[in-house]
Amino acid sequence: MPAVLKTPESSKVPLPIEMTAKLESKNIGRILGVLRKEAAGWNVPVVTLTAVSSKSPFRVLVSTVLSLRTKDETTAGASTRLFREASTPQAVLELGEKRVRDLIYPVGFYRVKAQNIIGICKRLIDEYEGRVPDSIDELLKFRGVGRKTANLVLSLGYGKPAICVDIHVHRISNRWGYVDTKSPYETEMALREKLPRRYWIEYNSLLVALGQQICRPVSPLCSRCPVSGYCPKRGVSRSR
Repeated sequence: MPAVLKTPESSKVPLPIEMTAKLESKNIGRILGVLRKEAAGWNVPVVTLTAVSSKSPFRVLVSTVLSLRTKDETTAGASTRLFREASTPQAVLELGEKRVRDLIYPVGFYRVKAQNIIGICKRLIDEYEGRVPDSIDELLKFRGVGRKTANLVLSLGYGKPAICVDIHVHRISNRWGYVDTKSPYETEMALREKLPRRYWIEYNSLLVALGQQICRPVSPLCSRCPVSGYCPKRGVSRSR
């Protein structure tokens, strides 16, 4: 008989207990399906909310730059204030760096981020006719933009298959045993080889939501996890 996870948030989806050394690839679609339903009741990352509400690559780009080393609620406030006054590269440039700095405060490293945002907007206008490029290689040319940001712009801003790997995606993918990697970059490359392309866009949002709510770095809330039955809990020495 399949085990039924009893959690207050879970819809009590029957799951087979498969305590192997790694997550079986055949189950990844089923797991993501469960998380898709559960995540509807969780707080999703602010960048995802920005993408869903605006469908704007520029807003996704700027919001992601603001979100680095910053809490979601702080990023949400900064993004709202900035986009209320300027939602295009030209409009941001007209605000000037000092005004941008004031609007995005208190995000982490707000002075550096204000400089980077102004630089991004200037380059977008000078080299890309004000349009955010839809290529990872082009996006990585911008100061302050790494692979995480570039992949989010492609997936959430343009709806193109891309895998954004942050600390949550890296940790959980390895905890599941779905990959065996040492860095987010290695995880991205491994997922590109293994994860079916139809799941690429949503993979980040679902795993970030799971990581923030339940699958935490230390002492994860395994008793509340809706996909615990599939997870070998690699590297977990203590859980709740």
